[in-house]
Amino acid sequence: MQEKKFKISTLGCRTNQYESEAYAAQLRALGYREAQEGEEADVCIVNTCTVTESADSSSRHQIRQLHRQSPSASLVVTGCLAERLPEELKAIPGVTHLVPNKDKEKLLASIFPDEELPEFKIDQFSAHTRAFVKVQDGCNSFCTYCIIPYVRGRSRSRPMGEILAEVRGLVENGYKEVVLTGINIGDFEGDHGERLADLVKAVDQVEGLERIRISSIDPDEVDDKLMDAVLSGKKTCQSFHIVLQAGSNVVLKRMNRKYTKQIFLETIQRLKKAAPEFTFTTDIIVGFPGETEADFEETLEVMREVKFAKVHMFPYSSRERTRAALYPHQITPEVINQRKQIVLRESEKQAFEMRHAYVGKKVKVLIEDEKDRFGHTDNFLPVFCNSPVKRNTIVEIECFENTPEGLQGSIV
Repeated sequence: MQEKKFKISTLGCRTNQYESEAYAAQLRALGYREAQEGEEADVCIVNTCTVTESADSSSRHQIRQLHRQSPSASLVVTGCLAERLPEELKAIPGVTHLVPNKDKEKLLASIFPDEELPEFKIDQFSAHTRAFVKVQDGCNSFCTYCIIPYVRGRSRSRPMGEILAEVRGLVENGYKEVVLTGINIGDFEGDHGERLADLVKAVDQVEGLERIRISSIDPDEVDDKLMDAVLSGKKTCQSFHIVLQAGSNVVLKRMNRKYTKQIFLETIQRLKKAAPEFTFTTDIIVGFPGETEADFEETLEVMREVKFAKVHMFPYSSRERTRAALYPHQITPEVINQRKQIVLRESEKQAFEMRHAYVGKKVKVLIEDEKDRFGHTDNFLPVFCNSPVKRNTIVEIECFENTPEGLQGSIV
């Protein structure tokens, strides 16, 4: 009997990545294996994204590409673009099934209606050394630029017991680091009223786990309890992805963000005061409607003050059905591109300057890539080792040089 094969293409957020890993786990349990380069698959899944126009284009491209590569396959399309434009995607040649976001966890039932399907969960995370664990979905914030609440729905959380069981399973399979992730993770609420701080404390007790990270969170959601859980945890990483989006209070208000620049900076300062080695990554949108040069300069000032370890930069992309799409004073593509390049240069400069303080210091690094001898510290600094190292091991490295790509060092 011929072996059955699958291909999965994932676009967008970590939540999508988690869901695609769960599909892969279910398919493997049904006797399928992942198709290699050049092999035709029997089942193809595209987990789409619609956060920007670029994400829309990439999603359509992946659907067409998988159909070309495996013309006889069942081709299932799901995700946020499938939610927003179902009829358009159904009309793309080769698409056999379209699954809305509310039915994502039952996706394989659309292909195998008579099969008893395995539970929708993960016990590994493809080739990664860190595993994303979905704890929450949906969003109640309705930022004026964002389509996600309309396509992902309102906030809802997984039961804590289910999350903890999944983390234990990942640890049993050798994972040393997990990232708690969701669409708006600060909204996490367990079945018995547990908040994110309670979840972090519970995951911190999982035996064998080495590192816990928290994915993207808004500054107003980093309350005293969460700070305490992270700062006092044995396994919690000294790094946060705290979302800025803009350094101007005028722009933040027009975005319908629930915090000010001052709240953002106070959150950063409190964490840095408690733990000087704490680092931060962030998201920034450039070219939001009405963003003046003075507004943009305020964003750059925040970048210079915080010195982010990494900045995820998004050129503003108008989304139908959002309020910002109707705002006056839309910024031209030329200006958006100019500001994008400035943010990219500034972020690289500030990250380099922040890393420079680690030259001559010893750091512990989880090796992610054996070939490139590369990994990250607990506070998310990129480090390269000058001698062979085993993937998925934590090694102590003394840093002797800072480069644009990251710190260089040797094993102690």
